[in-house]
Amino acid sequence: MTTIDESLSEALERPPSAGRRRVDAGDRPRRRVGDVLLHTYTWIVIVWLSLPVVVMIVFSFNNPHGRYNTTWVGFTTKFWSTELFAFQDLTRALLNSIVIAVLSTLITTILGTMIGIALGKYRFRGQGSLNLLLFAAISAPEIVMGASLLSLFATLNTGFGYVTILIAHIMFSLSFVAIVVRARVLTLDPSIEDAARDLGATSWTTFRRVTFPMIFPGILSGALLAFVLSIDDYVVTSFTAGNVTTFPLWIYGVSKLGLPPQADVMGTMIFAAGLIIAGTNALVSARRSR
Repeated sequence: MTTIDESLSEALERPPSAGRRRVDAGDRPRRRVGDVLLHTYTWIVIVWLSLPVVVMIVFSFNNPHGRYNTTWVGFTTKFWSTELFAFQDLTRALLNSIVIAVLSTLITTILGTMIGIALGKYRFRGQGSLNLLLFAAISAPEIVMGASLLSLFATLNTGFGYVTILIAHIMFSLSFVAIVVRARVLTLDPSIEDAARDLGATSWTTFRRVTFPMIFPGILSGALLAFVLSIDDYVVTSFTAGNVTTFPLWIYGVSKLGLPPQADVMGTMIFAAGLIIAGTNALVSARRSR
């Protein structure tokens, strides 16, 4: 008994890090090398992914000889001002993409928000099947969705154009909005809504003053995701476009010959708009968290 007590007292008096100093000292160089390799690899990936965007931005200020912007000649800003809308078909394609993206985002956000709230708050028959359907729509290859929509519209003898593109974009964006909103709804505390009702608030007032502000970050994230998916879609749009040309379709059509500087300018504008929206969202979220 005395031996056990002495051993326990020695163990308690011993510094807790005494037996680990040599191991930590030996692992420290390895950890430093691993951190350096990980950071280097991360920056290489970031630079590699950012390189096409940087090239696009740089060539938007190029002054090529002729129509196509393939080699660097000199610096100019005329394609950002006086000659931005020199190609009417390119301008029309960009407007088509923006209009379709805005409309599909509005419709998708409303429908997806309602589906996400229903899946997050309630239990009903067929809920598992609906969840499976949403994830199946996300995981399905775009060519499969495009071909299936093409077959559907051809069977219904529907003319291809704005409406078919809009329906197609709503189809593949709806699942993303619903799942994002559902994830946000699952984190809510039901007692907050119960407290609002106990204080005399109606169902609509509870939703407008309590539920909606709490799920708004999820709704906004889903809407931004739907807009991005819509404005840069090529595969599904190519199956359902008909005679309508969107910005990605126009870019692909002339890519074999070379892009005019206006295409790089418009691409840079879309990229800058995305950065501004994302940065604004991050600032608003940071202020709310504070």
